[in-house]
Amino acid sequence: APGKVATAVPAGLAKTPLHRSAGSLAARPTPPAGRSTAFRRVFTENDAAAGRDVVDQPGVGEQDITACWSHAGGGGGGGGNSGRNASVYRLAPFSYIWVADSNTNVTRVEVGPRTFIRQDHEKVVYGPEKMITVPPRRYCIIENPVQRDASGAPVIGEEGAKLRHSEQEIRLAQDPFPLYPGEVLVGKVTPLTVVPANTALRLRAVLDFSDAAAEGGRRVAGDEWLFEGPRTYLPMVEVEVVETVRATVIRPNQALRLRARKDCLDHTGAKRVTGEEWIVKEVGAYLPGAYEEVLETIDAHVLTDKVALHMHALRTFTDDFGTERKNGEEWLITLKDTESHIPSVYEEVVGETEIVTLNNRQYAVIL
Repeated sequence: APGKVATAVPAGLAKTPLHRSAGSLAARPTPPAGRSTAFRRVFTENDAAAGRDVVDQPGVGEQDITACWSHAGGGGGGGGNSGRNASVYRLAPFSYIWVADSNTNVTRVEVGPRTFIRQDHEKVVYGPEKMITVPPRRYCIIENPVQRDASGAPVIGEEGAKLRHSEQEIRLAQDPFPLYPGEVLVGKVTPLTVVPANTALRLRAVLDFSDAAAEGGRRVAGDEWLFEGPRTYLPMVEVEVVETVRATVIRPNQALRLRARKDCLDHTGAKRVTGEEWIVKEVGAYLPGAYEEVLETIDAHVLTDKVALHMHALRTFTDDFGTERKNGEEWLITLKDTESHIPSVYEEVVGETEIVTLNNRQYAVIL
């Protein structure tokens, strides 16, 4: 008819009664040059129920039409922008939604790929969302995890998915999975910790649990131990990482002075009590135990034929040469005894004593 503009309807939509008539399209602005003349057709369930025309949006390619129809039906594909009141949800693979049933007051999970038609007594309270993907060598922490049966399937009761409230669960690499109502992803998917050589993680138990590597096969809350590298640490909810411990390199004529933070056994199997100090002289990398702390690195005193060490005993002990020293005793260590000396924790160096040389016209008085 005169004054009317003929407009082609995109393929697949020609038979729908909801497309706008050619006359109604004449009043709409002409799409800018160079853009597609295909129209995105979006409608809501209220429009459909009232028999209203669809809304034409110029400048959108035909590849968007399918997505628009999905949007009109309820935002499918996991991540649509539709509201919670849509009737149809087209869930893409590896996406999910939470649906609350007002008749039973239970919230359930609907997983794609599928088309979900919402009933009048149902409401979508979460989603569509993508499932959580944990790739290899990564992990995530789930709070309030769902209970699982012997086969690993979630336990679903009349009240919905049964959760382990106030607990956490470590999940390693696996197929994508949805969160059940009540589950919470703590943080993000995190890479596993790789412990290199000459390094260890000092771990502390926060809950009692069984451990085949522990003495007696069980650890209690508060126990500490080392996880030595090189290997990959797999986290546990019963264990927390206190710190990373790195080995100290002991060079020739050096030693480490250590102190026990708690009753323990040292690397030689000797029993140490809390507060006890000792010396480690073995050359190489030394990794202190979980209950050991490094106080300092001690350098040896080098002796010559003209210099000796004046020593003082802090308590009764047996020195490195097998001689018993009494508390407060003093003595000299000369080149005849050793070329270098590292004082133990029970002795201290008063000073270096130089040799006294007398000629044939001198004398000395010894007190």
